[in-house]
Amino acid sequence: MTSTRLASRLNNRRRNDPGHRWARVAMAVLASIGAIDTGAITLKRWGLLAPLACPGGAEACDKVLNSPWATVFGQPLSLYGCLAYAAVVLLAVLPLLVRGESRSSLATASRWGLFLVSTGMATFSMQLLGLMAFRIHAVCAFCILSACITVALLVLSLVGGDWEDRGKVIFRGVLTSLAVIVIGIGWITAVDRPATATAPGMPAPVTSVSSPAALALARHLTSSGAAMYTAYWCPHCHEQKELFGRQATAELKVIECAPDGHNNQKALCDSKKLQGFPTWEINGKLESGVKPLAKLAEMSGFKGSGL
Repeated sequence: MTSTRLASRLNNRRRNDPGHRWARVAMAVLASIGAIDTGAITLKRWGLLAPLACPGGAEACDKVLNSPWATVFGQPLSLYGCLAYAAVVLLAVLPLLVRGESRSSLATASRWGLFLVSTGMATFSMQLLGLMAFRIHAVCAFCILSACITVALLVLSLVGGDWEDRGKVIFRGVLTSLAVIVIGIGWITAVDRPATATAPGMPAPVTSVSSPAALALARHLTSSGAAMYTAYWCPHCHEQKELFGRQATAELKVIECAPDGHNNQKALCDSKKLQGFPTWEINGKLESGVKPLAKLAEMSGFKGSGL
């Protein structure tokens, strides 16, 4: 009778145990680091944080974080990564804080949640590394850190899950990975620069037609010594050129900063200590980001109308 009660007590304790506590704590810590990493990138993209010092060189990070794949639904891709990390922190910590009969069911649900979310994150991170290596041809240290964290989270979710049915774990993990791979491949192939570059190192051609006011503004900017610093791979630079139109862009003083860009002036760009692309130099002052034509007219003292 005593042994039966002891066995029953141990079974109840096991059902109420949220799993290996050390694994949940470790996942919460790693996910917090990942949230800080991706959160800092997001704030930088929103212009709320100073430029980040990227280990290995800012050029590679700028190329990755300003690529066409760096934005989803108008928001930085890093924002969605930050939200995913926050979800991992919540799933890892919540069962450790809850008491009562609901703890057991919450622990089970969160265990599966941690495994499936970390599986999806790790799979997508591997796709992003492939994208950087084979399409963007640049590597961002912050992205590599995030990928390492997602893989570590997946390993911890497997080790700390105390799984009884490994077949179910493998089946659900494979399904999740396949779903993420299919969605990721579709997204990667669908997103690209708005037009095809004419040659390696050349920017995408501008397709919009310039208005007379835009043409006049471009000529005024050039005559006053203004310049636009760009990189051929930068989608925001292309966006700025499209605001001017094809004819007006031809009148602008556009300086290529990418080291592999056509007719680049990288040394000049480096001497300016640019914070991003595009960057305008007007009246000796540097202003980064895409600017409305009316704003450029105001900055340069252009008196024309129709912008």
